[in-house]
Amino acid sequence: MKRKKVVILGSTGSIGTSALKVAQEIPERMEVVGLAAANSVSALAQQVRETGVKHVAIYNESKEAELRAAIPNDVKIYTGLEGLVELSRIEGADMVLVSIVGTAGLYPALAAIEEGKELAVASKEILVMAGELVMGAAAKKGVKVLPVDSEHNAIFQCLDGHRGGEKEISRLILTASGGPFRTWEANRLEGVQLEQALKHPTWEMGRKITIDSATLFNKGLEMIEARWLFDVEMDRVDVIVHPQSIVHSMVEFIDGSVLAQLSTTDMCFPIQYAVTWPERVSNGLKPLNFAELGKLEFEAARRDVFPAIDLAVRAGSVGGTLPAVLNAANEVAVDAFVDRKIGFTDIWRLVGQTMDAHTVGRGITLDELIKADADAREYAASLV
Repeated sequence: MKRKKVVILGSTGSIGTSALKVAQEIPERMEVVGLAAANSVSALAQQVRETGVKHVAIYNESKEAELRAAIPNDVKIYTGLEGLVELSRIEGADMVLVSIVGTAGLYPALAAIEEGKELAVASKEILVMAGELVMGAAAKKGVKVLPVDSEHNAIFQCLDGHRGGEKEISRLILTASGGPFRTWEANRLEGVQLEQALKHPTWEMGRKITIDSATLFNKGLEMIEARWLFDVEMDRVDVIVHPQSIVHSMVEFIDGSVLAQLSTTDMCFPIQYAVTWPERVSNGLKPLNFAELGKLEFEAARRDVFPAIDLAVRAGSVGGTLPAVLNAANEVAVDAFVDRKIGFTDIWRLVGQTMDAHTVGRGITLDELIKADADAREYAASLV
């Protein structure tokens, strides 16, 4: 059993801190050799001291001096976007876990692939914005892309060992909690306040992803991500609402059989599987108690009330630069909502209008995708 050396980009966020818990739980299988954060100097410095890593990056370059004063002198500091790229290339690392919110993770992800390192993806934007590019680069280098999102990791587990290939897959079924407004009528959503949107019923997550879960853009982005991770068309990617968040996703095959992956709601499960794959190891995580669960509930997603899913299906079906535009416009809209400049339902409106205004390009080069992203941000900002 090999001990995997892992770089964690976004180590102070919810995924990053869960990854560090996994490393503590299975030290014989996982060693953290690099850490990166955007701004959280005190939290990052504490992680450096606890793990003993010798390589650390801070995205906000103005924080370098503060970080330098808080960590041992023999720890090398990388800064800015270039610093994330350099950290992803460090010698000896086997895997780079990318859990950075937004598009900043794209460059280090491609750098890790180029160096032949395994890529563990927890940042949806990487595959939403540049799925064809990233998966193509990984295939060319023979690099494994391992999903860390609970839904995609569940599908990965269901497909692991399946010999029939994608032609035998009828549907990939992503489960959604439904968010805090699952049962609300459409007219009530217009009055949603930020504090309400930040109260997720099941998971404890960062601000951006929590709001995306409330609008269901999170699930839409996951649908596009699944399309590229598992090489299926968008019309074979579906969503079902499952409030308990116990079934993390399912695969339906052409013979009508369905495989599902279940576990308690703890991100340590998918992170550990990504790190130890293709093996499983024991841990101290809480197993399911089916008698306590009693029942599992499922219901159709209300696409007429939550249009994010249909916007994402449109973007993923058209392809090219449109998914990057959807992603960029959503980021601008979420920021505007957080700043209380727009209402909750305006998030969908702003994204849809930005997509309507975009002339779709092929999106086969990084430069083209970056330009589409920038143009979409500028246009979306003009609508705020």
